[in-house]
Amino acid sequence: MDIETLCTENGLRMTKQRQVILQVLASMDDHPDASELHRRVVEIDPGVALATIYRTLKLLEEKGILEKHKFGDGPARFESAEQPHHDHLIDVETGKVIEFRSDEIERLQEEIARRHGFSIVSHKLEIYVKCRKQ
Repeated sequence: MDIETLCTENGLRMTKQRQVILQVLASMDDHPDASELHRRVVEIDPGVALATIYRTLKLLEEKGILEKHKFGDGPARFESAEQPHHDHLIDVETGKVIEFRSDEIERLQEEIARRHGFSIVSHKLEIYVKCRKQ
């Protein structure tokens, strides 16, 4: 389902500025922070203020449309909450975020939880990395 449909189903008003923000969010394939999202939005509509970006991100997170990530001590970053489960590698030198999925890691987590008498309700895995010098 597209992000604009999710917003309408959640009763959000579709202002012109919000439509531009949603257009940019729908086209993203990374995990931008508010400043980066603002930079992309003002390329389309220079009248959108950074405060509007923050308000919209907060609203979309509250409605469960976006997921907020806090990687280390960097700014909060966002991605669609509709994505299938995945984990993240975070490059500590560049800030680049790489999504990955490993059935082996998922199996090990289940096994460890079961061994301790638990079943996993939710989890997230963030691995902080730096490029090996060749």
